[in-house]
Amino acid sequence: MSGKRVVLVTGVANQWGSRVAASLLADPKYHVIGLDTRPPGVGFEGLDMIEADIRNPLLVELFQSESVHTVCHLKIIEQPHLSESAFDLNVMGTMKVFGACVQAGVSKIVFKSSTAVYGAGPRNSAFLDEQSPMMGSRKNGYTRDLVEIQAFCNGFRRQNPQVNLTILRFPNIIGPTASTPMTRYLSERMVPVLLGFDPIMQLIHEEDVIQSLVYCIKNDYDGDFNIAADGVTPLRKLIALAGKYPIPVLHWFAYWGSSLFSGVGEGGGSLNPYDVDYIRYPWVADTTRMRKIMGYVPEYTCEEALREFASRQRVSQINPDSTRMALDEERLRDTLERRRRSRERNSTIPEGQMEVIDEE
Repeated sequence: MSGKRVVLVTGVANQWGSRVAASLLADPKYHVIGLDTRPPGVGFEGLDMIEADIRNPLLVELFQSESVHTVCHLKIIEQPHLSESAFDLNVMGTMKVFGACVQAGVSKIVFKSSTAVYGAGPRNSAFLDEQSPMMGSRKNGYTRDLVEIQAFCNGFRRQNPQVNLTILRFPNIIGPTASTPMTRYLSERMVPVLLGFDPIMQLIHEEDVIQSLVYCIKNDYDGDFNIAADGVTPLRKLIALAGKYPIPVLHWFAYWGSSLFSGVGEGGGSLNPYDVDYIRYPWVADTTRMRKIMGYVPEYTCEEALREFASRQRVSQINPDSTRMALDEERLRDTLERRRRSRERNSTIPEGQMEVIDEE
């Protein structure tokens, strides 16, 4: 471990923590400690696993004894229902992790958040920058907790300017393996939409979520950053690109009877993952700081992320070899285009200016 930078990843057993840790383990410059109440799955050779709750009072001693330089905090329960136990882990747990970082002299914290904290409403500007007010839904447990965490972080920064705190806010996350509100919303062939409403939606591919988190662990960018793919799309076009079919629902019925959908689909139904406002009004984030300050550009565009999601779902449901080959050709074409863009971007970056993360 001598000479290696020590990175501790909380929530290492969940879908985000495990993949961030796996990416860091591939880099010999880092010693990775995983912190969770259970270990991740197989295939994590080299991970220094510690089984403990993030609210454990010995956290300060752990950070000090292991000389932790960076904490990537990903131990968050992402559930739509209001829950006091989730609030205690998400909000109070985050406060305890950040407080332990200060006491132990940790240099940097990276935290995963969501652009849902801005809220969805008719008065939203076309693009919401990082200074926009936090008007996120108080009826969605995950969004409510993130808004509370953001309020805490604003005070934390003022009181602890010596800690580099990076907060990445992601829009709808989509991908072939991710379990998110958007993938659950698109889990059924027929997808409910609100009659008369077609809000502009913003996406990011699951791989770009991982790569941007790792990028900020390896590079220092203090502040809040919206991270999203190139391009936006109306909700109904999004549904079509995903290979699904919209079912128009009267908006008053959706607000009154959204619980009727709670038994449909994986993870609790189609409407259930969202507060209804988020499929009624826009909540598109501005990514100027991501590009100009971080110098980061996601690999997948909005449409590429949707096409891959749809093609993976179709491949799992079909048998004819000719159809499989056509879908495989489509995926490879998108892959070649992403790699071409990546080479063009890298060729314009002076050598040594920043560390470039290789595509998987």
